[in-house]
Amino acid sequence: MPVFAPLTVLILGGTREAYALASVLAGRPDIRVISSLVGRTARPRLPQGEVRIGGFGGEDGLAAYLREHGVRAVIDATHPFAARIGWNAAAACGKVAVPLIRLERPAWRPVDGDDWIEIDDWHDAAAILDKRARRVLLALGRQELAPFSGLDDIWFLIRSVEAPRPMPPFRRAEIILARGPFSVTDERNLLRSRRIDTIVCKNSGGQATDAKLAAARELGVRVVIRRRPTRPDLPIAISTDEALAWLRSVTDR
Repeated sequence: MPVFAPLTVLILGGTREAYALASVLAGRPDIRVISSLVGRTARPRLPQGEVRIGGFGGEDGLAAYLREHGVRAVIDATHPFAARIGWNAAAACGKVAVPLIRLERPAWRPVDGDDWIEIDDWHDAAAILDKRARRVLLALGRQELAPFSGLDDIWFLIRSVEAPRPMPPFRRAEIILARGPFSVTDERNLLRSRRIDTIVCKNSGGQATDAKLAAARELGVRVVIRRRPTRPDLPIAISTDEALAWLRSVTDR
């Protein structure tokens, strides 16, 4: 009987959607799934299947990796704000003719009762806070705090998965190390106990981290939210099932 090699699929991961997809594909004998993690956290949660940690060295390095490992399909399931890897993936897959899809959770949209200010840059957010806020929850990545550290008249609550290193020179700040998802009740209690008047966050989308937005709506807390960066024009799946359907369509050709 002929022996068929499994089809190699690369997931550019780090999101909950990427972990869920890897979990499904890792159980299939006809698929070799490799998940790529950037490695910004010291002890990342590892998805099922093979895992590689670290960058590729730009679009040329990724293209070389795809050739070397015989990758037949790539699924970009990185965070909506990880724009660079998205552009590198599009360029690399174009060079070696490997199909690529973006698995992306839908963006949040304001609804009745929301008090949102949408911005494109953290320096714009800092200027808004300087005029309109006094007690702020920064729900950002630990590497994006510096633009706010000079606002000495504002008290900050900084929530991060890992401690910022180095810590920007905030005059008045409290740090909470925590990983979501958080419940609406927990977020409501947090905003009330710290008397938060403004939340600063990214439009990450999905359901895992939208509890803070629901709590802000209930309490009348302002949200300064950063729009998503521009991504390459690619096919998009908004669920694991859609990504699996695409994978079947491109590998059955």
